[in-house]
Amino acid sequence: MLTSIDGRSCIVTGASKGIGKGIARVFAKHGAKLMVVARGEDSARATVQEIRAAGGTAEMHLCDVSAWDQVQAMVSHTAETFGGVDILCSNAGVFPLAKMVDLDPDEWDRVMATNLKSAFLCVKACIPWFEKAGRGRVVVTSSITGPVTGFPGWTHYGASKAGQLGFLKTAAMELARYNTTINAVKPGNVFTEGLADLGEDYLATMAASIPLKRLGSVEDIAHAALFFASDEASYITGQAIVVDGGQILPESLEALQEI
Repeated sequence: MLTSIDGRSCIVTGASKGIGKGIARVFAKHGAKLMVVARGEDSARATVQEIRAAGGTAEMHLCDVSAWDQVQAMVSHTAETFGGVDILCSNAGVFPLAKMVDLDPDEWDRVMATNLKSAFLCVKACIPWFEKAGRGRVVVTSSITGPVTGFPGWTHYGASKAGQLGFLKTAAMELARYNTTINAVKPGNVFTEGLADLGEDYLATMAASIPLKRLGSVEDIAHAALFFASDEASYITGQAIVVDGGQILPESLEALQEI
């Protein structure tokens, strides 16, 4: 099942940690040839080594995905290395916590560039390769924060994630002529390296707000992305799926207590 990405060239941005690393590992396990894209050399190299140790194919490219010249170079390197570009997972993102009263306008711009502008740049750079291949897949890592929920300190992050969904609606129409689909995954609370330092009490509180009573894993998100990247999802485009263990469903704390 979902074997259709076997041998296909796949770019994952922000692939050196967290959800991006999970996506890279799962896609490699299913036979994709991975270009691990990140800014940190040591962590990117470690991800590549981990994938190779598990029998997968992976290379790395260091890139600031908010810079057009660097994105073009990254996509060209991928195409030269793997013979083309079949799948783009636009996952790179930052989420510094700062309430509006303290938020520097330059920080707002940085979050928008990294989270939202990068999606546009990466898709644009891949279009010639999708056209050449006669098909393509784009999967965007959005979030429930912004499109569905809010959290104090994340006005910039929420706006960027909602913006991604606005982008993909029209992008889906423009990419259709290249037989290319674009869809998004909206994760809820997912256990990553960054959360591990927050302590067991904090993690337990987060899990208690989720009907399934656990944080998501990076693999939970990766498997949703895998479906969107597959031939089995060839007739789905411009859509977004929530992967959150039911986090957005309860209308009150009392509703959770009734579970």
